Amino acid sequence: MKSITRVPVLLFFIGTLFACVSPKQIVNFREDKDADTTLVSAIADSHYIAIIQPSDLLNIYVASASPEASRYFNFSERPEDQNSLANSYLVDVQGKIRLPLVGDISVAGLSSVQARDTVTRKLEKYLVNPSVKLTIRNFRVTVLGEVAHPGVLTVQNERITLPEALAMAGDMTVYSSRDNVLIVREENGKKSYGTVDLNSRELFTSDYYYLHANDIVYIEPLKTKKAMAENWYRILPIVFSGISLMLAALAVVK
Repeated sequence: MKSITRVPVLLFFIGTLFACVSPKQIVNFREDKDADTTLVSAIADSHYIAIIQPSDLLNIYVASASPEASRYFNFSERPEDQNSLANSYLVDVQGKIRLPLVGDISVAGLSSVQARDTVTRKLEKYLVNPSVKLTIRNFRVTVLGEVAHPGVLTVQNERITLPEALAMAGDMTVYSSRDNVLIVREENGKKSYGTVDLNSRELFTSDYYYLHANDIVYIEPLKTKKAMAENWYRILPIVFSGISLMLAALAVVK
């Protein structure tokens, strides 16, 4: 009787053997023994600035010496409300936005600072000492795969690093492949694909350390997890058979 009850437990422990993960596989930014331990400044992409593209959504709030006149350009008087679409402008396929009175303004290819200055100059014809707050509302990155909370991350300050994005997604699981993180990036209508090794400190000098708007980060699962899933598909029928046998034996005893 005891031997029967031990069958499912024994099978469970056999299955967990396939889930073993080496501690080295879950340690990020490991030191290379043969390399200089002095961290080189990340020059390649440390000055990344988000560029406005067609289909972007811009938050624009206008102020001036005359609040009444400024109100004409604002659909909402709460510039700090990030959840409201009242002061949002969609960049059309030609790279333009349309402001009341001002008309079309070309903003595609500009940074948010450059676009802000452009809008400010246009408004000088209608307002006294105009001041413009302009941000890219839909700066976001997508994190998928072996993380705790995969999803789309909205970035308010138009700047985010790969480690920050992973932290916002709840960090990687113990079954994530850290040496082959895929970054999908779209620039000028073309997609490019790059990989990052999070086990190495070279990440900090990589072109993918700073993420760009609309980047997709995919964390691949380890082969260990794939093997574990396959083994469980084989083991589960045996486990259920063992449980059924145990219950049948109990029924006979009673």
